[in-house]
Amino acid sequence: MNIPGLKFEPDVHENVFAFMKKIFGFLVTAFLSISAQAQDVKIIKLGDLQNLMSSKQQPVQVINFWATWCAPCVKELPLFQKLEEEKSPQIKITLVNLDFAEKASKVNTFVTRKKMTSEVILLDEVDYNTWIDLVDKSWGGAIPATLVINTQTGKRKFIERELKEGELQQMISEVQ
Repeated sequence: MNIPGLKFEPDVHENVFAFMKKIFGFLVTAFLSISAQAQDVKIIKLGDLQNLMSSKQQPVQVINFWATWCAPCVKELPLFQKLEEEKSPQIKITLVNLDFAEKASKVNTFVTRKKMTSEVILLDEVDYNTWIDLVDKSWGGAIPATLVINTQTGKRKFIERELKEGELQQMISEVQ
């Protein structure tokens, strides 16, 4: 089609198309790499939690109970991330999320956005009074709550409040 005053330049249009194709390829690659890094939160039941607490895979288990809606929980999460980044093969960190199971996609989004690398599981047990004593007899049910277990000696340390800088390492030292 000829339009007076408008000149079709095939090279320009081909270059624009090639550029758009490169951008699309970059976006797809970026999306796939982000998706590959994100973890899907596994939904567990009480029996799975009990197995986790009795596991002897690593000498020290650090188990934190938290929720996305709990401000003190979210505030202390970087302490667990920092410990995870130290990559001690002697310590296993598990973050037990207490949001409702039907909110798993929200938890997945939260974990991805915060770039959390510790194992995150979602406990699907809504009647807290039936299981909190199994975690620790002193637990009143408030979160955040952290349990550190020496899997070799059975020595345990439990704190039912937000941890401050250095307290997590202190708990680990006390059970070793």
